[in-house]
Amino acid sequence: MTTFREAVEAGDADAVEALLAENVVFTSPVAFKPYPGKAITAAILRGVFRVFEDFHYLREIANPDGRDHALIFEAKVDGKTVNGCDFLHYDDNGQIDSLTVMVRPLSAANALSEAMAAQFPRIQEEALAAVQAQSAS
Repeated sequence: MTTFREAVEAGDADAVEALLAENVVFTSPVAFKPYPGKAITAAILRGVFRVFEDFHYLREIANPDGRDHALIFEAKVDGKTVNGCDFLHYDDNGQIDSLTVMVRPLSAANALSEAMAAQFPRIQEEALAAVQAQSAS
């Protein structure tokens, strides 16, 4: 099974999506409210793949039972270096049910916010299409 880290480092959005629980909650570093659900979370992560440049993980920290992970990363957005951390929690089925992202410094967080805001119409379209496809099946 591909891990979240392996999928992200490979730029494989489909593999990342396969790791998400239907009830996953994504907490953004730049939005006030969390985003509940697999469709919107997957669409947001696809948007992140489009805006981050030179993304790479620096290290990973996990608790002994393997259900909580912290993945420290570095990337660039609009020429600004972003330092951040993905906090993952896995449910009883081994799927990610919580993903929280934090970034620094403020100038990079602002650049990320602007870049993601530009992506958001596409993100919403992708999420809606995924929900409609799931309803149709």
